[in-house]
Amino acid sequence: MTVTDEVRTRIGDALFARVAGPEGPEARDRIHGTPGPRWFPEGSAIQRVHGDASMFIGGLRALLLQSLHPQAMAAVAAHSGYRGDPWGRLARTSTFLATTTFGTADDAAQAVAVVRAVHERISGVTSDGLPYAASDPHLVRWVHVAEAHSFLAAHQRYGAEPLDAAGCDEYVAQVAVVGRALGAIDPPTTLAELVDQLRAYSPELRATTEAHQAARFLLVSPPLPWAARPPYVALAAAAVAMMPRWTRRPLRLPYLPVAEDTVVRAAGHAITRTIRWALGAAERRVESGEPVGVGARPVGGVPSGEVTRGGPNAHG
Repeated sequence: MTVTDEVRTRIGDALFARVAGPEGPEARDRIHGTPGPRWFPEGSAIQRVHGDASMFIGGLRALLLQSLHPQAMAAVAAHSGYRGDPWGRLARTSTFLATTTFGTADDAAQAVAVVRAVHERISGVTSDGLPYAASDPHLVRWVHVAEAHSFLAAHQRYGAEPLDAAGCDEYVAQVAVVGRALGAIDPPTTLAELVDQLRAYSPELRATTEAHQAARFLLVSPPLPWAARPPYVALAAAAVAMMPRWTRRPLRLPYLPVAEDTVVRAAGHAITRTIRWALGAAERRVESGEPVGVGARPVGGVPSGEVTRGGPNAHG
């Protein structure tokens, strides 16, 4: 193994360990190795999106966007433990995404059942006196819409193989299967419907103290070693640059269109290519039958970061 291969392997192993957690290798083998029917065919749009490194950016964007719903954010702040155990929640989130996207139909249904059981136990009142329940179909759909919009947007900008128009509609229709299973009523099934539903939530959205705290945690003080901060800054900047303009002021996010279209976009492409390069080495080791540690095939949906069925939202 050359020095370059060794560096590549170490980076891939470290990424996988961070995203998938200590039980990642076992989860990976179960998800990808268990025979049986799947919810989605191999190579379908949802597998292309959720299996790409652009999910690191899409996941961060989803978290920021989700935080703008006061009731969803209150549930996260009170019940998710995203500050106390962010990496544990990230591992649970990535495993959920991978199981529903790549796992057997039985395992996917079981993963959904676990999340729904957790949702049934989460309820409360916001600081403004608004009641919330994680099982509320309206809130479940908000989380779903914010995630689907963010994952797809990131893939179209930073994915290795962006989807065509039909592929985008296919993706939205496929993630609707998961959203519906989680309790969302009438989730969008086309890209046009996804955009319309996101816009329809805008009267309910605003930045609360909890949303500002979550944004600061994600963007300013993530629990990372100093060596990992520079690449994370590139991911976070790319995520912020993809946020709709109307979200910037409420969340106190910068708006620098020239820099975002040049420096930030170039950095986003560079970091996603690096992640893809590192995790690709691990995948080849699995396919060749070489004994590996935690750095084998990615769990599947690399994060939504809390990515994805985590926070800030009430999943997981």
